[in-house]
Amino acid sequence: MTSTMDLHVSPLGRVEGDLDVRVTLTDGVVTDAWTTAGMFRGFEMILKGKDPQAGLIVTPRICGICGGSHLYKAVYALDTAWRTHVPENGTRVRNIAQACETLQSIPRWFYAIFAIDLTNKRYAKTPSYAEAVRRFAPFVGTAYEKGVTLSNKPVEIYAILGGQWPHSSFMIPGGVMSAPTLSDVTRSIAILDYWKKEWLEKEWLGCSVERWMENKTWQDVLDWVEENESQRNSDCGFFIRYALEIGLDTYGQGWGNYLSTGTYFAPELYTDPTIEGRNAALISRGSVYANGEFSAFDQARVTEDHTHSFYRGTGSHHPFDGVTDPIDPLVGEKQDKYSWAKSPRYDVPGHGFLPLEAGPLSRQVVAGEAASAGHQDHDPLFLDAIRTVGPSVLVRVMARMHEATKYYTWVKTWLDELDLHDRFYAKPIEHASGKGFGSTEAARGALSDWIVLENGKIENYQVVTPTAWNVGPRDGSQTLGPIEKAFIGTTVQNTVDPVELGHVARSFDSCLVCTVHTLSLIHISEPTRRT
Repeated sequence: MTSTMDLHVSPLGRVEGDLDVRVTLTDGVVTDAWTTAGMFRGFEMILKGKDPQAGLIVTPRICGICGGSHLYKAVYALDTAWRTHVPENGTRVRNIAQACETLQSIPRWFYAIFAIDLTNKRYAKTPSYAEAVRRFAPFVGTAYEKGVTLSNKPVEIYAILGGQWPHSSFMIPGGVMSAPTLSDVTRSIAILDYWKKEWLEKEWLGCSVERWMENKTWQDVLDWVEENESQRNSDCGFFIRYALEIGLDTYGQGWGNYLSTGTYFAPELYTDPTIEGRNAALISRGSVYANGEFSAFDQARVTEDHTHSFYRGTGSHHPFDGVTDPIDPLVGEKQDKYSWAKSPRYDVPGHGFLPLEAGPLSRQVVAGEAASAGHQDHDPLFLDAIRTVGPSVLVRVMARMHEATKYYTWVKTWLDELDLHDRFYAKPIEHASGKGFGSTEAARGALSDWIVLENGKIENYQVVTPTAWNVGPRDGSQTLGPIEKAFIGTTVQNTVDPVELGHVARSFDSCLVCTVHTLSLIHISEPTRRT
């Protein structure tokens, strides 16, 4: 006889908030899923009617983890609305700060949020369990302690250039408020190289950055693990071996469709930021990979559906026309609404409005597209991975860790290229009316602002976060969101401690700020069984 039950996990998030999940299990396998963002914050409502530069102060307070990313996209939204000029130095400093925040996030997320679950007693009978506990046990694991402690080094560079981290507002329309000295740059390079030497190469890779970047296919990665003892016993080598041992390569696939709005500009190509000129200037490209095809990212194709979200009415809007009109969740539940998150969708040419996964895997998949210019990132590794072994929890995690080597290299280059005798800021004309779009790839994925100015004030402001792309609920056509889809097919062995659901959710690193929960407890409601 088939056994069916509903399982509620609340919260499933670790540190970063109120992700509630309900899944239907049929004979222990997830056959349906609902993800709920349980908190309303209303930043768009706060900004309406404010000074145009209010977004530079308010949006970085949305998140205490990626506030720099919020500042980065907010300043470009205003740059494009005001039609500013940004000196090349200003772009370089913005790039450096944004990338350093992400570099900080990579080891901190892996050890403090994801790898903790690798020590779950579910795996106690596996051959490598004792080693996983020795390395990854929270607070006492040898790798945990080093990874979390050394993760702070890159944001020291952010603080040198931006005055503080988090919640800096040093990026302003026309550039940045800082003018680093030779001492600042020299110190930043020393910090960056220390982080590379002491964590990235010594602990994570067991080899040089250059050797890791030679990997171009998934088979290259598997061969790399067994190439020598240093690599095999590095945190990266051990994680790959252990992940294969416990089956993290077998579930968490999702839709297999990916979005990257792109980030980091070639300084000489984006001195006069416009929405139309954005794609051509990007280093990490703005692109969509859906149904096996690439297409250039176009912000005009983005909509937010709120059919199942706690906002009045149904349907969808482009963010320039976005509406934030909340309703009582108790009223919304009667209308089949179940989340404060909206459901971003993208009008894929030839395929219509689709849910797209955002995040490091998305960035690295689109990096596999052939580059049309020398400044563009081209990296075939993870496009090969999803085409050969397919997406999974393991592949998604490795895509994020792969970025540590890439971003280290870029930051080093931008620091070397700073011209301390040139300008970092050009005063803009503050136009009373206009529309602007700014976006970046935060650690967790595509993060974008749309701003509408009228009579010198903000008429409309819409923020679309990576977690909205990933954790948003069903849309008006009942199509599941990316994380909902990724849960499907997951086998849950213990409904009291469904660590498999944690692996899937945390591989996306959903961030539903700003509520803190303990690291050691997941509160689970009593399962409801149906037979």
